[in-house]
Amino acid sequence: MNTNIISDKAIIGLNVEIGHFCIIEDDVIIGDNTIIKNYVELRKGTIIGKNGYIDSRVSSSGNCVIGNNVTIRYDSIIARGVKIGDNTYISPKMMSNNLDTDMHQIGGADIGSNVFIGTNCVLQHGIKIGNDSILGSMSFINKNVPENEVWFGNPAKFYKKNE
Repeated sequence: MNTNIISDKAIIGLNVEIGHFCIIEDDVIIGDNTIIKNYVELRKGTIIGKNGYIDSRVSSSGNCVIGNNVTIRYDSIIARGVKIGDNTYISPKMMSNNLDTDMHQIGGADIGSNVFIGTNCVLQHGIKIGNDSILGSMSFINKNVPENEVWFGNPAKFYKKNE
C-alpha cells in the first residue's frame, strides 16, 4: 500500500528516502541523498538540494529554495518564497511567514549559509539572515540579522558577534 502522494511532475534525485504519509506536489525537486521523514508536505515549486534532512511534519508553502546539507527539524513551517542557504540547521518548530499585516504576500525570509536557528523561532516576512549567524530559541526575528551575529529575544536583538 502506497501511503504517499507524489506528483509525477516531481523530480526526485538518487538515494532519496521518503517516509510515510508525505505529499509532494508538482515541480518539487529533491536532491540526491536527501531524507524526507513522515507527514512532510512539499508544495509546488519547492527545491531541496543534496544531502538534506527534512524531519517529520515539516511543511513548505511552495516556491522555496532549500540549499545543500540543510537540516530542518520537526514541525517547522517554511513559507512561500523562503530561501535557505547551504549547511544551515533549523531546530524544531521554526515558523516563517510571507504575509504583511494586510495579508499580501511579500516574500519569505532569505536565510544565509551556515546559520543555526533555535527551537520555536519565528521569522517575519522579507527579512535577511546573514551567513554564519545564530538565532536563539523562542526568538521573534523581525529585522535583518547581519553576518556572524548572535540574536535572541522577543523581539530579537543583537547579543554578540559570532566568533
